[in-house]
Amino acid sequence: MAEVVDALVIGSGPAGLMAAEALVRAGRDVVIAEAKPSVGRKFLMAGKSGLNLTKAEGLEDFVAAYGAAAPWLAPMLAEMGPDQVMAWAEDLGQPVFTGSSGRVFPHAMKASPLLRGWVRRIDAAVRTGWRWVGLAGGDWVFDTAKGRQAIRPGVVVLALGGASWARLGSDGQWAGLLAASGVEIASFRPANMGFRVDWSAHMAAHFGRPLKGVGFADGDGSWVRGEAVISARGIEGGGIYAVSAAVRDGAALVVDLLPDLAQAVVAERLAARPPKRSLSQHLEKALKLDPVKRALLQEFGRPLPEGAGLARLIKGLEIRHQGPRPMDEAISTAGGVTRGAVDAGLMLHAMPGVFVAGEMLDWEAPTGGYLITGCLATGLWAGRHAADWGR
Repeated sequence: MAEVVDALVIGSGPAGLMAAEALVRAGRDVVIAEAKPSVGRKFLMAGKSGLNLTKAEGLEDFVAAYGAAAPWLAPMLAEMGPDQVMAWAEDLGQPVFTGSSGRVFPHAMKASPLLRGWVRRIDAAVRTGWRWVGLAGGDWVFDTAKGRQAIRPGVVVLALGGASWARLGSDGQWAGLLAASGVEIASFRPANMGFRVDWSAHMAAHFGRPLKGVGFADGDGSWVRGEAVISARGIEGGGIYAVSAAVRDGAALVVDLLPDLAQAVVAERLAARPPKRSLSQHLEKALKLDPVKRALLQEFGRPLPEGAGLARLIKGLEIRHQGPRPMDEAISTAGGVTRGAVDAGLMLHAMPGVFVAGEMLDWEAPTGGYLITGCLATGLWAGRHAADWGR
């Protein structure tokens, strides 16, 4: 016989925990089911790079970063945007600071103190090692260490993540279960990811080295300043992630090796090459191109043109690649439950009383604090609307 519970949250990442807190605050008795042995594993992984919670910028600009999803996420981000996320962390005893780029981090520069305090404050029943495997009538069925267990909840919030970093819990296996219940699911695609490059042998000497002070074409005629890292597997890093959606969807991966110099200035300096100076020496001395930039020119520009042609190449070098790195390596994913599959409160049309939050929804955003804030905002929104269900 299934256990009857008031409210069930499946998934214990930022979206799930925020939904659970909203439900508890509304007076609902909450059970959190988590497939992994402990909660918040991907959240803790994000903390290893400092835990970029949000970005300190005006709400209008912040919302615009969500691209096509901005219009329907806007009311949620108005409720849980940058200011509210900073206040939330402070309320949990984790003061924050804003870096030079506007990114906001806890002073502790890790997730574990924040997560511990948050779970204590939520004070809900947490069942780890409970993996949702299907539905049987009105029962939600789980695989557990004690065998199959069933729960019959009054309301459900699903926060099962996307389809990257499966070892941390986001494996996307839920998509088939929901599709079988008539929920429209958009195919998963990697987001904020690197790209595979079949380098020639001469690039091996540069593996692990950074590509600094460059710009990347974002596919709509503008450029994004950033950095990248060359590796045996390809190219990745913040600058690449910023344009990865456009490149994934068909735009060329183009780098400006000297974004602070106009093409005419580059051409002028190239033309002033002394007769006895080699081209490699001139690129280093006249243009300050470091070894990694010169290597990229050789890799994708050979045979190097002269004069104005070389200046154009330096200002717009196409990096030929073999597509995105595997989806499980991506920081996040696009795809999932479509906008049309949920109502304004993030409840599934095909499954009344079931709400969805976080990366399960079909939205994507750049790195820089937008991902975690988006998960917190949709979790809060789904939790608040779920709290009113059945009352």
